[in-house]
Amino acid sequence: MTKDHKRELAEFIIRKAFDPVLRAKADGRSDADKRALEHVQKATQAEIERYRNYGSAEEVLTNFKRDLRSPPAKKVHAELRRLNLPTIQDIEDEVEKKAEALTG
Repeated sequence: MTKDHKRELAEFIIRKAFDPVLRAKADGRSDADKRALEHVQKATQAEIERYRNYGSAEEVLTNFKRDLRSPPAKKVHAELRRLNLPTIQDIEDEVEKKAEALTG
């Protein structure tokens, strides 16, 4: 996969899973949920930077798969679900298909 493939795959993941988290509003949420939202938004911003800085599409995909099941990611996923926000687990099949399309 080329550098363009890396950018395309990373931006696909960002658009589908991370952008909705960053756009989520705290309006109408409890104080605890507002704090939780702020926490997951900071973590999500860090993830975006990490995904954009990977060197290849293969690296994006490898780390995406690792992030699906790593203990720290599971904690964030649980918090995102509690806040009714998407996780990368929600787009796992789409990412696999996108990666296949880019390689084949």
